[in-house]
This record gives sequence, structure tokens and C-alpha cells, in this order.
Amino acid sequence: MATWKRDGRVTGCQRLGCAGLAGALSLSLTAPLELLTVLAQVGASPPWRGLWPAGRSVCQAEGIGALWKGNLTACLRLFPCSALQLASYRRFVVLFMDDLGHISQWSAIMAGSLAGTVATIVTYPTDVVKTRLIVQNRLEPSYKGILHAFYTIYHQEGFLALYRGVSLTVLGAIPFSAGSFFVYINLNKIWHEPSFRFSPLQNFINGCLAAGVAQTLSFPFETIKRKMQAQSPCLPHYGGVDVHFTGMVDCFRQTIKTKGVLGLWCGLTANLLKIVPYYGVMFSTFEFCKRVCLYRNGYIESPLSYKLIPGVDQSLQPQELQELKFLRRGNFEPPKPTLEN
Repeated sequence: MATWKRDGRVTGCQRLGCAGLAGALSLSLTAPLELLTVLAQVGASPPWRGLWPAGRSVCQAEGIGALWKGNLTACLRLFPCSALQLASYRRFVVLFMDDLGHISQWSAIMAGSLAGTVATIVTYPTDVVKTRLIVQNRLEPSYKGILHAFYTIYHQEGFLALYRGVSLTVLGAIPFSAGSFFVYINLNKIWHEPSFRFSPLQNFINGCLAAGVAQTLSFPFETIKRKMQAQSPCLPHYGGVDVHFTGMVDCFRQTIKTKGVLGLWCGLTANLLKIVPYYGVMFSTFEFCKRVCLYRNGYIESPLSYKLIPGVDQSLQPQELQELKFLRRGNFEPPKPTLEN
């Protein structure tokens, strides 16, 4: 059992800003690997070519900037997605808590998965637009930008096209949660010590390991989702999808028939390679941004270190700390001199 607690020294807006900045930086640095993953899933890039030849082919055909196709959409999606995920996570945690304020590890993982699913469903149209921008030719684009892509998809294919494949997000959350739970319940056996003694490096490795297992198990659903997002009769070559299908089940069947069962895991290598740099950059950036906020709020001496300011009650929230400082300044303010006649 664990007790859910967040750092009250950072406000909700600051926490959201830290998460958004960390996510945008990590997404931008790993965008080329994300592009190669999506192209392999859709079938626009043959898996036997390898990552380096596939990336070089994209650069030669469309320029080096093509490696970041769709990244702006992914970054803009971060802020509403993070806000929804944080708000949903709090609700689910409170729902799963017992009377003592404790929550089991499985319930915590379920709360995170459900919160992620809610945020993904609400912001799903932006994911469809990102996929369309990735698969199109940058030199001969069908969409001139994010807003034009929304407008074109809606008017040519209808509103439901923006939610094509959304059910696979819900289905994929099941193996994803199971994979995460399997890793976390075996961490004590892996490290031969209880979880409360794990160092920050061990926790980082645990997160990467859990993400790798969870994403591998849920990857077939992600592959089919990408194919459904990309396929469109309004795009050249039907969006570059390597199989033609009429629905989710038919897409599974056609993919296995054409490329075999392993075809459901096309692009997995690029996806796994981005886990360590993605989470490494995200966690380190978030931690630094949090330290900047703690420094501005008056809890630590410098954002470059974690040395606490002596005499500051770390249990106070930022507003309470500012009010206390204001009262202290008022009490110790020297009296103003009076003029004597």
C-alpha cells in the first residue's frame, strides 16, 4: 500500500508548466525516432531497411526538416493532454483510495492508465492530425498546416474521421496496464531490496523497464490505430498504408495475412530506442524546472542545488509562505521618524 502525496510547495500551474516544457523538449529531441516508428507502423517505410537507411531516405526525399513532421502538433497537444491527465488522475486516485488515504500499487497503475486514456480520447483528433502530417510528402503536402488539416479532414471525411481508431486506445490500455503492473510487482526480486529503498537512478530504470514492457505488449493495437488514422481515400496512395481494410478487425486480419504476426510489431525497435532519451530528458527537465519554481517560491537557495533555505517551513504552501513573509516584514518594519517642532 502507498499514500498518494504531491509536493505542495509547487502550485498547480507551475506543475503543469514544468510538465509541458519537459514533455515538449523530450518530444522534440526524440521526434525523428517517433517519425520512423509511425512510418514503419503505417507501412510507408519497409522494416527491413533499418533505422539509419530509412531516416536517410526521408532526408534525401524531403529534407532534414521532415524528421520533425508532426512534432509541433504533438507539442501543442501536450498542455491540454497533461492538464486533463492530471485532473483525471486526481479523481481516480481519490476514487480508489481507502478510508486511511492509502492506495494499492495496482490501483495507482490503473488510475494512471485510466487518466491517460481519458486525456487521449479527448485530444484524439490532434493525434490523427499528427499522423496525417507525418505520412504526407512534405514537398507535395495535402495539408498546409495543423488548422488546414483539421478543416480538410472534417469537410472531406466527416467528424468521425477525427476519431478513427479511438477504440484501440481503450483496448491497448489493458495490456499496457498489465505490463506495467507485472514489472512493478517484480521489482523487489530484480533489485533484491524493498521499493522504498530505491535510489533515483533505480526508479528511472524501473520506469524505462515498465514502459518498454508495457509498450511492447500494447504495440499491436498502436500499429493498427496508426494504419486506421493514416488511411484515407482523399490522400495519394490512401495515405501510404501498406494494407487496405474496411475496419479494425479487418485491419488486424489483412496485416497478419500480408506481413505475418510480427507485422503488428513493425517499428518497435525505433519506439524502444526512444524510451531512455525520452524519459531521461523529461525527468531531468521536469526536476530542473521544479527546482526553479521552488527557488522562486522561496524554499531553496539555488535552482542548481537542492539546499533548503534555513528557517523556512517546507510544509507550507507557496501562498501561505508568502503571507508569512509579509507578516514578518510588517512586524519588523522600523518605525518611521517623526518631525519634532
